[in-house]
Amino acid sequence: MLIAHAPILETRSVPWPDEAACADFAAALARRPALRDAYIELHGPLGAGKTTFVRHLLRALGVQGRIKSPTYAVVEPYTLPGLSISHFDFYRFEDPREWVDAGLRDLFEAPGLKLAEWPEKAAAVLPPADLRLTIEPGDGDRRHVTAEALSERGRALLP
Repeated sequence: MLIAHAPILETRSVPWPDEAACADFAAALARRPALRDAYIELHGPLGAGKTTFVRHLLRALGVQGRIKSPTYAVVEPYTLPGLSISHFDFYRFEDPREWVDAGLRDLFEAPGLKLAEWPEKAAAVLPPADLRLTIEPGDGDRRHVTAEALSERGRALLP
């Protein structure tokens, strides 16, 4: 099956020399109004820092308490005043029927921020993303991030 991908409108390269740079990037993103209804894909190998980035972003948005990885649950929801957030992890996603059975279509159609780790595992059922972040590990805590805008909303989110 051939899966169509949204065209890349603009790309930025962002170095994260340490975790503090990741937190700063997340905090800057949290201040952008376009984030409220965005869908962001997070790509990278195991240990790249996808979940770490999400934790920093959710903290910057005001999420309190424990922020869990949704690896086994597929989705972890968060609710803030005026903002719903869904953090997805499709690492263990194997069957598109899970998409319907778990009500994921409804979550993606509802207003709010959607963050998806391992979106390639569910590419056949996911809508087009606004922003794609690819995190590549380097030496130590260093990361190289490629930010690709796939929509005008995504373009408004670029650093």
